[in-house]
Amino acid sequence: MKVVLAEKVSPATVAVFQAEPGWEVLTHDQVKDLSEALKDTDALVVRSAVQVDDALMAAAPKLRVIGRAGVGVDNIDADAATRRGIVVMNTPGANAIAVAELTVGLMVALARQIPRADSTMHAGKWEKKSLQGGELRGKKLGILGLGRVGLEVARRARSFGMELLGHDPFVSASIARENAIRLVSTEELFSLSDYLTLHVGLTPQTAGIINSATLATMKKGIRIVNCARGELVVEKDLAEALRSGHVAGAALDVFHEEPPKNSPFVALPNVILTPHIAGSTAEAQEAVGVQIALQVREYLKSGVVQNAVNLPSLTHEEYQELSPYMTLAERLGTFVAQFPKGGIESISIAYHGRLAELKTDLLRNCAIAGVLGHLEQVNRINAASVASDRGIRVHEEKKEAPLGGAGSVLQLSLHTSGGEIEASGAVLHGESPRLLRLDAIDIEAPLHGTLLAIRNRDVPGVIGRIGTILGEHQINIANFALGRSNGDRESTALAVLQIDGEVTEAVLAELRAVPAITGVRQVTL
Repeated sequence: MKVVLAEKVSPATVAVFQAEPGWEVLTHDQVKDLSEALKDTDALVVRSAVQVDDALMAAAPKLRVIGRAGVGVDNIDADAATRRGIVVMNTPGANAIAVAELTVGLMVALARQIPRADSTMHAGKWEKKSLQGGELRGKKLGILGLGRVGLEVARRARSFGMELLGHDPFVSASIARENAIRLVSTEELFSLSDYLTLHVGLTPQTAGIINSATLATMKKGIRIVNCARGELVVEKDLAEALRSGHVAGAALDVFHEEPPKNSPFVALPNVILTPHIAGSTAEAQEAVGVQIALQVREYLKSGVVQNAVNLPSLTHEEYQELSPYMTLAERLGTFVAQFPKGGIESISIAYHGRLAELKTDLLRNCAIAGVLGHLEQVNRINAASVASDRGIRVHEEKKEAPLGGAGSVLQLSLHTSGGEIEASGAVLHGESPRLLRLDAIDIEAPLHGTLLAIRNRDVPGVIGRIGTILGEHQINIANFALGRSNGDRESTALAVLQIDGEVTEAVLAELRAVPAITGVRQVTL
């Protein structure tokens, strides 16, 4: 085996590979021409500087695995790797302790004005009276995102005597209880917190979540820490809130542009700025290096895939048969994830007909990935472990008998603290994923494009009103599927509309204002 370590890693990382008899290991200082070195290489390990694009992979015909010593894989063309049959692995969570420790350190620094105290002392000043701070004890800490880093922050903040509030719809109540965290809505999190720390990935739902509107709902005097992603914050809005004093202080380790240019925060005395160093400790860098080395070694020796971001473990024939059902599972998961109220406790998946005879591990992961799709780094490979980390139980059941006349049907149920939702789907014509049933209502609708799911009392005039509202806003209806429970005129009805483009919040609000309509959801698949 030949392994190329294209960037500097710890000696312990190198030692993992060097301990294998007969393995050739090239470190970054031994590589003069990376493309040349990769001609007969089995494994490539990188950090964030080396760009592993399709052209580089083309120079490595024997390459089997790319290991990223860290979380983000933006510098690796994972799609190209998949096409070439190369596994891409990363190391999620290996630097969680480092990020959590800096987060807590920044909170203490904000509370006690440590940077200002240090700078005035170095300037020869003794400003003891003006540097009176506050204690963390007894303060409410809001944690947005309860993944590995968020939970590590919670565990450390408890030792300061802080009251912990958290929001993460994909963390179970049991995990929250174990860590003394009270789960609340985002609105409550923002309005109740004395300190707010961000630990979510960047998704369409989280981008710019700290903005003028959300800042206005927060307590006057709140302090905000961001060691996650710069794009979570609308920088000009936070800067204005800091200038006005509504936000007493902020500590930022990440920015929209890195390094930042013309940052609105540089001139503000109530902001602590650090250059994206949350995961930059000697221990964290060694941890991610050793972890990726162990993962790559295990794959090369036994084919075991850990923390992969791209490839399923199937033969080509198995993959061909399962592929349309993988799409179905992921889209059905994305669809039903729009409806639950409260944190998800468990996910139940049932396979009917031919599906029950196949390898379903990947189908399970696709369904989970669809449900948890708003989270960064959740995919068909690591979805089950992400669910386990968040305390979400996953149940599977195989039933060889067909369901409802279809040869293969997948059922998916989400159990939450606020109730349960169940849906089933099938693949038509070998490639078209379709919804067959939602909460005991039979309804056949496509699972692609932009969908509107509308619940209403089954009374006359609703369909016409929906069509009128969408028509008035120049929104074209591509497909309109209807169903109702029990066939009773007083029953609940369900409509699933496939539309061209997307609708605005104003249009959704207009639909929700129709007296007979009880719920409207927009889902993009």
